[in-house]
Amino acid sequence: MTSSKTPSHPGLSRRGLLRHAVATGAGLGALSVGGPAGFPLVMPVFADDQPPIGTWPAGSQGDTVNIGVSTPLTGTYASSGEDELKGWQLAVDHINSGDPLLKKIAPKVTKGLLGKQVKLLVGDSAAKPNEAVQEQQTFINQNKIILMTGSTSSAVAVALNHFAQREKVLYVTGISGSNDTTGKDCVRYSFRQNFYGETAANAIGPVLIKTFGKNRKAAWMTPDYTYGHTVTKSSSDYLIKNGGWTKVTDQVSPLGTQDFSQYLTNIANSGAEILLNVNWGRDAVLSIQQAKQFGILPKMKLVIPYQIPFLAKEVGPDLTAGVYAATDYWWTLEDKYPLAKMLNDAFYKKYKYRPEWGANNSYMSFAIWARMVSEAGTFYPPAIIKTYEKGETFPSTVGDVHFRPQDHQLVRPVIIVRGKAPKAMKNSEDYWEVTEVVPGAPLMQKPDAFGCNLGDYT
Repeated sequence: MTSSKTPSHPGLSRRGLLRHAVATGAGLGALSVGGPAGFPLVMPVFADDQPPIGTWPAGSQGDTVNIGVSTPLTGTYASSGEDELKGWQLAVDHINSGDPLLKKIAPKVTKGLLGKQVKLLVGDSAAKPNEAVQEQQTFINQNKIILMTGSTSSAVAVALNHFAQREKVLYVTGISGSNDTTGKDCVRYSFRQNFYGETAANAIGPVLIKTFGKNRKAAWMTPDYTYGHTVTKSSSDYLIKNGGWTKVTDQVSPLGTQDFSQYLTNIANSGAEILLNVNWGRDAVLSIQQAKQFGILPKMKLVIPYQIPFLAKEVGPDLTAGVYAATDYWWTLEDKYPLAKMLNDAFYKKYKYRPEWGANNSYMSFAIWARMVSEAGTFYPPAIIKTYEKGETFPSTVGDVHFRPQDHQLVRPVIIVRGKAPKAMKNSEDYWEVTEVVPGAPLMQKPDAFGCNLGDYT
């Protein structure tokens, strides 16, 4: 006799199965019911009895689901945006084909996601928050996207955080280094894979004190928005508290500055021994090149507390030789992590260069999302969010990682690198030497320290 709590009759309706799932606590996962010849038939529960929310269920009713990308393809952050876009494109290829690398991270993915192909829709945000939000609104209205991504600028990430929460559409950040993204501006509908200002400061701080000593005089160059201010605060707080360093000047410049002469003049006259440049993208390239022209480099030691992609390639390895930086990923990690090797090989085959950390970050954010959707067995946003919030450990290109449910921040290592001199480079992309892989958990503040309040699921 079949138990009333274990429905297996082939004539039982799907609606009945859904109601049974709720009644017995099976929730939003997959139900196993009797199939032909006694084999179990796994039926995903798509939460059909839940009221519509965001673009669900309209966005997942066809044979294709759409993702909206708003990334800078022009402007000061264009090179970073292009690199990120390649990572997202590769991840979508791998989701749709059931690639072995993707399956290492998301083992339940076959070909496509829950039987559907994934499609990217791309817009150029130019690193402007209003542009990014408008693009995503259009994607929601016209294409019923089920996921948003893209930032590079943390100002964009913060804007899309709040937009995602309002629209009840999931958002995974692109590059975002501000403490605020999973701090005071955190939301239930957003998740961040990459490291950020506080973890960068706590990882590189001990290295700088050991290398340069205590009681040093330092100058900061800070881009004038949330990323710049939080990275400068975290790094200066650490070095002042633990190393007795003095911040002799903090030169704050607008995003997209072309001429840094006024800021560099102040730094040259400040008495600083060490220059910590927090600028990003083209701003970082120009400010470093101009610091060399001003004679500040190599007179002062240069530090990049939060390293940008392509920096050494664009400014030249002569200027980054011996420079310490904190970063999210560097391709030589393939010697330590098998999944990094798989990513590097796949990326190089498709794009003919090794992935920078922007591409790695974007690939991983999609691979993780695919894992969570396939584990939840549904595109219903609250169910996916709750799957992230289980905090389960899973493999990545930098080892095993997991999300903190309290602030939706991935617990992951920070990579410390030092620039190689041209004569030490083994190939044309061998710009950096990995000196340390610093475990993530000890680097992170308490989940509520930066004011995170995630908000509601519905």
